Amino acid sequence: MTVTYSSKVANATFFGFHRLLLKWRGSIYKLLYREFIVFAVLYTAISLVYRLLLTGAQKRYFEKLSIYCDRYAEQIPVTFVLGFYVTLVVNRWWNQFVNLPWPDRLMFLISSSVHGRDEHGRLLRRTLMRYVNLTSLLIFRSVSTAVYKRFPTMDHVVEAGFMTADERKLFNHLKSPHLKYWVPFIWFGNLAAKARKEGRIRDSVDLQSLMTEMNRYRSWCSLLFGYDWVGIPLVYTQVVTLAVYTFFFACLIGRQFLDPTQGYAEHDLDLYIPIFTLLQFFFYAGWLKVAEQLINPFGEDDDDFETNWCIDRNLQVSLLAVDEMHMSLPKMKKDIYWDDSAARPPYTLAAADYCIPSFLGSTVQMGILLFSCMSWLGARDIVFRTQIIQQDFLGSNPGSPTH
Repeated sequence: MTVTYSSKVANATFFGFHRLLLKWRGSIYKLLYREFIVFAVLYTAISLVYRLLLTGAQKRYFEKLSIYCDRYAEQIPVTFVLGFYVTLVVNRWWNQFVNLPWPDRLMFLISSSVHGRDEHGRLLRRTLMRYVNLTSLLIFRSVSTAVYKRFPTMDHVVEAGFMTADERKLFNHLKSPHLKYWVPFIWFGNLAAKARKEGRIRDSVDLQSLMTEMNRYRSWCSLLFGYDWVGIPLVYTQVVTLAVYTFFFACLIGRQFLDPTQGYAEHDLDLYIPIFTLLQFFFYAGWLKVAEQLINPFGEDDDDFETNWCIDRNLQVSLLAVDEMHMSLPKMKKDIYWDDSAARPPYTLAAADYCIPSFLGSTVQMGILLFSCMSWLGARDIVFRTQIIQQDFLGSNPGSPTH
C-alpha cells in the first residue's frame, strides 16, 4: 500500500520532518541498506589489507593508485546525469498517476441518461458499467504484476464477475495477436446504440456524450499501455547505473585514508571511517534507488500504485451509482440560510482563528491611503484659493475696513 504521510506535514514545525526519518516502510533505508552494507564492508576490507597485509613497497604503490582514483573519479558527471534521469522518471511517474482510468464521469452519465427502473433497464446500466470496468481490468492485468497475480487467467476474470461465460467465448473467438482490451469498448458502443433505438437513451446528444466519455476512458487505458510498452530508453538507464557504480567503485580505493607520515596532499588525517564518503554513497545511491522504485509504479514496491484497490473501488462505486442510486433523490427542504442573505457557516472554537475578513485585493489599502491624501490636498487647495480671492478683493478695494 502507498505510504501516506500528508497529515504529518500539514503544518510546518520546528524539525517537522524529523518524525519521518524514523519510518521504515517506504523509506530509503529499506531500499538501500543492502548496498550500503556491501559498500562499507568492501571499503573496510580494502582498508585492512592496506594497513595490515601490504609490504612497504606495496603500500607506496597502493597510495599512488588511491590518489589516481580519487583525482579522476570526480570527472564522472554523476550529479548531472543522475539528476536529469531522476527528474525524467518522476515526471513520468506522476503522468501515469494522473492518467489512471477512473469511471466516475461515465457512471454519472449512465445513471442519468439510461432510463428505465425495470429489470431490463437495470441490467442495461449494470452491463454498460461492467464493460467499462472490464476494459480497465484488462489493461491493469497487462501492466501490473499485482493484478496479474490476482487474475492470472481469463477464467479468474469470469469467476470474479467482470465477464460472462458467453462473453468469454466471443472474446476468445476473436483471433488477434494483439492485446484485446478494446473489445469491451466495442461492446459498450453497440449496447449503447441499441439502448438508443429502444428509447432507453432518449436523446442522441446523451448517446454522443456517453461515447465521447467512453472514448476518453479508453484513451487513459491506452496511455497506461503505452507507458508500459515504451519506457525510458535502456541505454540511458544503463549509463546512469554505470556512472553511479563506477564512481563508487573508484571511491573504494580513492577515498582510503593514507599514511599521514608520507606527506601526501590532503592526507594529513587518518580517521579510519570515511564519514562523508558514506554520506555521499547514501545520497547518490539513494537517488538512483528513487528512480528504480518510480520507473514502474505498477509493481509491488511500497509506493507503487494500488491497482487492485482501484479495481475494487471502481467496481463497487460504479455499480452502486448506476443501480441503487438511479433516479434516487432525497426530499428537497429549505436550507437553514433560506431567509439569510449573508450566509456564513459557524466556526468551532478550535477553528475560530480561521475566521478572517474577506480579501479584496492588494490595492485596497493603497486606495484608502490615496483617498486620505486626496482629501488632505483638497482641503489645502480650498484654503489656498480662499487666500487668493481675499487678496484680489482687498487689492481692488483699498478703502475697505479690512484693508
